[in-house]
Amino acid sequence: MTMKKSSKKRDSKFGFDSFNPLENKTVLLGISGGIAAYKACDIASMLRHAGADVHAVLTPNAKEFITPLSLTTITRNQAHCEQYGAQANWRPEHIDLAKKADLILIAPATADLIAKLAAGICDDLLTTMVLASPAKVMIAPAMNPVMLQHPATKHNLSILENRYRYDVIPPEYGEVACGDWGTGKMASVDTIIAAVAARLLAHLTLSTKRLLVTAGGTREPIDPVRFIGNRSSGKMGIAMADAAHGRGADVTLVSTVDVERAYPVIVVETAQEMQDAVESEFDGCDALVMTAAVADFRPLTTSNHKIKKTDSEDLVLELTKNPDIIDLLGRVKRKDQVIIGFAAESEALLSNATQKLKRKNLDVIVGNDISVPDIGFGSDDNAVIILNSDGAKESLPRMPKRAIAEHLCDLLAERFQAIEKTPVH
Repeated sequence: MTMKKSSKKRDSKFGFDSFNPLENKTVLLGISGGIAAYKACDIASMLRHAGADVHAVLTPNAKEFITPLSLTTITRNQAHCEQYGAQANWRPEHIDLAKKADLILIAPATADLIAKLAAGICDDLLTTMVLASPAKVMIAPAMNPVMLQHPATKHNLSILENRYRYDVIPPEYGEVACGDWGTGKMASVDTIIAAVAARLLAHLTLSTKRLLVTAGGTREPIDPVRFIGNRSSGKMGIAMADAAHGRGADVTLVSTVDVERAYPVIVVETAQEMQDAVESEFDGCDALVMTAAVADFRPLTTSNHKIKKTDSEDLVLELTKNPDIIDLLGRVKRKDQVIIGFAAESEALLSNATQKLKRKNLDVIVGNDISVPDIGFGSDDNAVIILNSDGAKESLPRMPKRAIAEHLCDLLAERFQAIEKTPVH
């Protein structure tokens, strides 16, 4: 990465616009004992040249692959590896560095280290620092593909990503040290640096805003056992709430999926329960992002007891319409409120989404084609079109739902800026 002090230059690889873009940022670079540890020198070098103050912390096994001297030379800071090393002053080393860090990057993160972090074990300097720090943690897993797919590793990664809110930089497909091929190779240095830069440079663009987000598919009971529902997993709504919270927004999530988060989560089941929760929160929010798949119909009557089989081959179930929550709120929203809706369609996606955008008085609608396999309901990825009330249209190719959520946060920030600039009559 070449930078010149004489001019401001955009780095097309990482997407930032200034010399030393990470200046005044302290990064604690954790290195665990895997062959990919040799890439830590390149990571440290690129972070330092981007202006970051980098402090390397090695696990005891990492020293089998890379020397502390190399990292000390590259970072211009003493590399650390001993849990109980001698101190120049009274302050414990792990507490001092842990509090100083703006971000902790662990690259590579082995299966062993991932398991320790998931369980809260701190038996070396690096794991102790992670537990002692309030900083954001990012990990770049690297291991044999079979190890990565083991249920224990998948479970541990899920805990780190979903409960502790660590950013996981996905490993890549390729040949690993043992000669096997598959997904398990640590992400490239460029990918890791870009992820770190994006995290450290993320502005709190929604820090003064209150967002109300819905997620999941409602269930309309037929009897105590059966219900009418849909295939929505809630992943898009949860990703949206997480992204907005990461931007500093005051987030409330109304969800049919119970999740543990740092922000309030109101768990509901039926369309009526979702309507009650959303309406109670709507007046106090700056934006509603309605990703939930609300059932259009519910049984006209619900049995208090399980419906038994009869001699008849048929069961007649009468349905009645559920309220259209977003349509009702679109009619009463203030000029300073933003509503984003979603349209899952199996045909005529563009025309149907356009009609919904206008009919329901939405600011933005996100449409996706549910007939496309492997994306949408239940998937971690989606491909969408985004229509704005001002006529703008854009298509996003297949990408993680979290990436789509981040894009929508950008659109929300732009909307709020436009609202604040609009004269009040």
